[in-house]
Amino acid sequence: MRQAIAEAIGAEMAADDTVVLIGEDVGAAEGVFKTSEGLMERFGAERVRDTPIAEMGFTGLAVGAAAMGVRPVVEIMFAEFAGVALDAIATEAAKLRYLSQGQFGVPMVVRMSAGPGLGFGAQHSQTLETWFRNTPGLKVVTPSGPESAYWLLREAIRDDDPVVFLEPRVLYGDRSDVDDQTNPGYRIGTARIARSGANATVVAAGQTVATALAAAEQGDLDVEVIDLGTIAPWDVDAVAESVRRTGRLVTVEANPYSGGWGADVVAELATRCHGEFTAPPLRIACPDVPVPYSAGLERAYVPDPSTVADQVGQLIATNSVPVSRWEGVPA
Repeated sequence: MRQAIAEAIGAEMAADDTVVLIGEDVGAAEGVFKTSEGLMERFGAERVRDTPIAEMGFTGLAVGAAAMGVRPVVEIMFAEFAGVALDAIATEAAKLRYLSQGQFGVPMVVRMSAGPGLGFGAQHSQTLETWFRNTPGLKVVTPSGPESAYWLLREAIRDDDPVVFLEPRVLYGDRSDVDDQTNPGYRIGTARIARSGANATVVAAGQTVATALAAAEQGDLDVEVIDLGTIAPWDVDAVAESVRRTGRLVTVEANPYSGGWGADVVAELATRCHGEFTAPPLRIACPDVPVPYSAGLERAYVPDPSTVADQVGQLIATNSVPVSRWEGVPA
């Protein structure tokens, strides 16, 4: 996936000379996760800019540049580091089109690695979607693998409004073939059916798509897996259409239960599909605790295929929500 990301940026830089990449170690070091490998050699230091350790500064720089016709791709190493740049992202980039009555757009992408699974500890393992998806004016995208990352990133760079692009770092080493000539349907705001099924609709995003697909293969569940791709604005119609067929809804998230994107999905579908559910909606997420550093505890923190298969299987068999997987665990 890391190579797909570099290829996507390179393709857009080759097609449009207003596209630039800026961030810490994106140039000479080719990115700490090698997501900009070969780009500085190919496009030069003017368009692939190494910056100081100053997220507030270079993100603010990108907002101004975008308003004046540049298409910056900003790399923030870890999602948590966006905290010092939230004003530029959520107050400036997200609001400028509205505040200027459409005179200025901010066609920028803010890329950041995110999510648990690699033992980076409590301060470097959060998804932090909630920081961005509740901000009107921002689009929030998270890919689920190499092909998803390639095409969604190209779509994000072409978008005329700011896009927060959350890259699940646990997937950087995932491998699959990518057709770089024909987009098979990856669009911002459009979900994809990753697996067809009849007994339940399992909605996932980012790293949990692979988890949901693996869970579906563990038992004879016959579930439909939907890859949201875009968390804001998410594809309500695609999910509702699936739920009307299956009668059951499950969300699988790699973020804390409280305030997760799954809460929005469940709330909206409860309104749209009232009376069409066979069973109550089920949310499978992480507990409301910091991401643990211990490898064993981190594995227990993130929903895994066995947990998802067990919980979904119980929902299908009983038409009632099973006991939470961390029920009774000491705080």
